Amino acid sequence: MNKLINVLIVEDEPLIINALEMAFNAISESNGSFDFKIKSANDCDAGAEKIQKAVTSTPFDLVLLDINIPASKDKELLCGEDLGIELKNCFPNVKIIVFTSHNNNFRLNSILKSLNPEGFLIKSDIDFPKLLEAVKSVLDGLPYYSKAILQLMRRHMVNDFTLDKIDRQLLYQISKGAKTRHLHDIVHLSKSAIEHRKRNLKELFEVEDGDDRSLIIKAEERGFI
Repeated sequence: MNKLINVLIVEDEPLIINALEMAFNAISESNGSFDFKIKSANDCDAGAEKIQKAVTSTPFDLVLLDINIPASKDKELLCGEDLGIELKNCFPNVKIIVFTSHNNNFRLNSILKSLNPEGFLIKSDIDFPKLLEAVKSVLDGLPYYSKAILQLMRRHMVNDFTLDKIDRQLLYQISKGAKTRHLHDIVHLSKSAIEHRKRNLKELFEVEDGDDRSLIIKAEERGFI
């Protein structure tokens, strides 16, 4: 009897969703060991809804997660990385394959550290056969990283450069023009705690003039906004 794998695809491009569904069909037909029940979501709100339904019914076994997807309406989930953290919290045994168009080492490193995904693919690195290979590998319990991620790891770029959810929220809100006096109501931190985090972010991004706009420019250059 084939093993049923519950899959969630989080991606906002219909053509890519179709390609991923084709990959699962090809694996099921060629392997004979797996059947797949696939659900999809095209933004953070739809992803969060699918997660909550799965919590009370059937957990997800495998998630293919795009990082650059539309944020939730309440801005609590800004990208696929936030959704991935939620998935890990709700389903400790879930296997996550991240695929993204990001190519900045600092951003990739942050995703690698925050999610520790079983698979990590750069879209420009992969074609259909490599996608099949990645999914099969992860289902067999073996990690799969595309060429750019392997190069990143070989260069020892996996360090402490990672931002938590509050850091990413601060950067997002500052980029939208929010002032410190308004951030308290958004991120629920004291003014002193917000200023402390901003100082840490400026130090991390090597912002020499201490200006918020310079911080946002640096964060955009490294793919965090």
